[in-house]
Amino acid sequence: MTAKKILLNAFNMNCIGHINHGLWTHPRDTSTQYKTLEYWTELAQTLERGLFDGLFIADIVGVYDVYQNSIDVPLRESIQLPVNDPLLLVSAMAAVTRQLGFGLTANLTYEPPYLFARRMSTLDHLSRGRVGWNIVTGYLDSAAKAMGLDEQVEHDRRYDQADEYLQVLYKLWEGSWTDDAVANDPARRVYAEPGKVRKVRHQGEFYQVEGYHLCEPSPQRTPVLFQAGASDRGLLFAGRHAECVFISGQNKASTRAQVDKVRASAVAAGRQAEDVKVFMGLTVIVAATEEAARAKHAEYLAYASAEAGVAHFASSTAIDFAQYELDEPIQYVKSNAIQSATKHLQNNDWTRRKLLDQHALGGRYITLVGSPQQVADELIAWLDETGLDGFNLARTVTPESYVDFIDLVVPELQRRGRYKTEYADGPLRQKLFEQGARLPQRHIANEFRHLTA
Repeated sequence: MTAKKILLNAFNMNCIGHINHGLWTHPRDTSTQYKTLEYWTELAQTLERGLFDGLFIADIVGVYDVYQNSIDVPLRESIQLPVNDPLLLVSAMAAVTRQLGFGLTANLTYEPPYLFARRMSTLDHLSRGRVGWNIVTGYLDSAAKAMGLDEQVEHDRRYDQADEYLQVLYKLWEGSWTDDAVANDPARRVYAEPGKVRKVRHQGEFYQVEGYHLCEPSPQRTPVLFQAGASDRGLLFAGRHAECVFISGQNKASTRAQVDKVRASAVAAGRQAEDVKVFMGLTVIVAATEEAARAKHAEYLAYASAEAGVAHFASSTAIDFAQYELDEPIQYVKSNAIQSATKHLQNNDWTRRKLLDQHALGGRYITLVGSPQQVADELIAWLDETGLDGFNLARTVTPESYVDFIDLVVPELQRRGRYKTEYADGPLRQKLFEQGARLPQRHIANEFRHLTA
């Protein structure tokens, strides 16, 4: 049996501080240049040189105002503030690459599905089928208030809305235009056949839509569907819809359990276990030798901000950790925030000191530090022992951390036969699943492909 090759996304955000906070102050870090096209086009070319499957771009609507009940720390340390739109980056990056995929985060709660469908179809056309959508519903009260609501919609209720949102999108992306609707026939003066473009009629609890999809079918029709949600309701949603699921693991045993739950949810929805690729977020600090890698790690720690990491985590849990003394037990509070984050605190055995220690590098992802051989050993062990398909590689000092990984770890993985030596042909979905550019018939989207005119 051929050993499974590692899939790899670069995890990033259209901002300065993403996961590992404080490192924007490092003299070799260039993240304050995020406002320029060159920052992104050069990154995309670097990642394609390293044969990364995709650039996964996170996003947030709202601000992290839970810690100290203010945005003082987020502003000082640029904790995902300011943050620019992720979708507008794709055209420029697609123009300077040919194979790299783009996973784009967009919050469905605040955007009509009719317009969002057009935006994603446009990007799928312009990139020749290289886009994916990371489906999020939001979790910040600051976002809800900015968008005119009194408070965030209840957690499970947000997923009910998301299920219907996806129904509308499937009708638009998959059902409005037939595959042969576009004739492009100048001799007959017919670009699209009128009888093969069908009106979408949707009357639901959350959305009422009557209209035609504004775009002709793009290479993938529906972009590759990414999602992150570890709650029971989130897993139910993932089983129905997601093709790539992003999880946060802290040890191999719990990660294995998460992976198994994701695959079981897909099977319960009538799909196959291998219809879902599971990615875990992690950080890598690598150098030619273990000693050099540990020295680099120590150097990074000197610039990282543990407090900024804890301030970020406070909004993920809706708990103001600043109100606690260093060694005072933090009390779990049920909220509409990220369920997997709050579950982390349910035993009431965490303190602010423990959280600061955990966030020493500015974030709480697992961090691998070592030589190329040591890092490759660990990546392979995580894949083989947990059932993961790949990783979302968080940045530390940018672009240094990606360049180091590409120059040092990628060749070592290739020597072991655990990483591709060239890109496969075709759109992103074909590259990831090797089963064609379109969603398979066993996916729930198939129910909406045969609209009547």
